[in-house]
Amino acid sequence: MQFTRADFPDDFLFGAATSSYQIEGHGFGGAGPTHWDSFAATPGNVVRAENGAVACDHYHRWAADLDLLRGANLDVYRFSTSWARVLPEGTGTPNPEGLDFYDRLVDGLLERGLKPAVTLYHWELPAPLADKGGWRNRDIAGHFADFTETIMGRIGDRVWSAAPINEPWCVGWLSHFLGQHAPGMRDIRATARAMHHVLLAHGTATQAMRAMGMTNLGAVCNFEFAAPADQGAEAARAARLYDAYYNRFFLSGLFRGEYPDAVMEGFAPHMPAGWQDDFEVIRAPLDWLGLNYYTRKLIAPDAGAWPGHHEVAGPLPKTAMGWEIHPDGLLHFLTWVDRDFTRGLPLYVTENGMAAPDLLRDGAVDDQPRIDYIDAHLAAVRQALDLGVPVKGYFTWSLLDNYEWALGYDKRFGLVHVDFDNLERTPKASYHALARALAR
Repeated sequence: MQFTRADFPDDFLFGAATSSYQIEGHGFGGAGPTHWDSFAATPGNVVRAENGAVACDHYHRWAADLDLLRGANLDVYRFSTSWARVLPEGTGTPNPEGLDFYDRLVDGLLERGLKPAVTLYHWELPAPLADKGGWRNRDIAGHFADFTETIMGRIGDRVWSAAPINEPWCVGWLSHFLGQHAPGMRDIRATARAMHHVLLAHGTATQAMRAMGMTNLGAVCNFEFAAPADQGAEAARAARLYDAYYNRFFLSGLFRGEYPDAVMEGFAPHMPAGWQDDFEVIRAPLDWLGLNYYTRKLIAPDAGAWPGHHEVAGPLPKTAMGWEIHPDGLLHFLTWVDRDFTRGLPLYVTENGMAAPDLLRDGAVDDQPRIDYIDAHLAAVRQALDLGVPVKGYFTWSLLDNYEWALGYDKRFGLVHVDFDNLERTPKASYHALARALAR
């Protein structure tokens, strides 16, 4: 690594992130079925129809995994809770095993001197709520607030930070318009409603946590730098629209109480009744904003229905996901978000990382490209700090190789290699380099 802790402010925090369904093993501990289980069981949706039933077996191996966090000299662990593990029916009677698991996890983090940063929802909707319309159904905001009270009633007194929902764009657009994630829909009406209701649920959960006396509450949004594929006016328009529904829709809702006009051109006929009246809840005050950033996309126009554009391959080096490596995009978002939306609110890079082949040879993984990727993006963070942007931390995705959703177990993002046959963990070169850079 081309940096050390000394290159950042004394209070700057480093961490790693994971999510519940991707690592825990959803077949353990009384967890209920989720819409990801049914999505994965449908032919053609997921590579080899793989699911999260075992994943990394973090449910049983959590203590050793927390030792890995401590061994990397990290400060914060950003993890998510599984709604279906805590409330197998989505509502009603909690599962004691699920609550006990997160109790042990938080205590284990504190015993190791690590800050617990919890995200309540990372895409594993309980199947009984999916049966009732899931994120298309306005009732989900109330159910999510009830889940929030249940899980935070157990661990909320000890977590360092909390955010309701990871990457609302993925919950809304990717899952209901593109159909690439559960529930696998391609329906503009479902999309408009899901994207609004996910923000409404964010607000109800935030209000519930405030009512419980919790502090250090934030939101976590994902961002992609949208660039025109050519110099034409139509490509520029297409890139602006992509930026509007990907980046500005959620920021505008959270911080301005409105949605971009360009998005409403497509969404307006499909929005739920009374949506304009929900912004008081959606705009519940926040203590910080988290930015998840990985790549840029080149956008070209086409003659199809709204939104009337498509992605094209770009010339930059790419990760194993086919995503361009574009650290300047992170600098753009940190400065732009601070200037136009959050205005001095603390910012965290809550996810940033890359997939790579990561072959295990002679008991080691030489993942120099990941070291270079982290270096380049932390250089962008340092540039933002030099410009006065209040960036307070950087969390890499991910601690472990894990279940990569529709891509099954093919793509490896971890600092730690996982053999998915025997579940053995092997820290990669990036893990060791990060541990050296972060040594106190």
